[in-house]
Amino acid sequence: MNWILLLVAGLFEVAFAACLGKAKNASGAEANYWYIAFLICLAISMLLLVKVTKHLPIGTAYAVWTGIGAVGTVLVGILLFKEPTTFWRLFFITTLVISIVGLKIVSH
Repeated sequence: MNWILLLVAGLFEVAFAACLGKAKNASGAEANYWYIAFLICLAISMLLLVKVTKHLPIGTAYAVWTGIGAVGTVLVGILLFKEPTTFWRLFFITTLVISIVGLKIVSH
């Protein structure tokens, strides 16, 4: 269950980063709504991370959480914000995913 909560926390990290990207491209009240959504996603992500670190090693939980956030944010940037997709970006994101899976495998 803790690994599922960690995954959800990482997805909320991706969501708060996406909200920042959307707010950057918005103005007025719309930008404010995106910033409010950012704060909500940030709070949920942090609360779940705190809950998970009571049962999983902090180093592993934090690394997996930031890894999910990094990979997810790059994918959101490519899919939603038309950021460049290069061989090297995809290569290093792939190595990050392999590292995250490796941490999960070797964690007790």
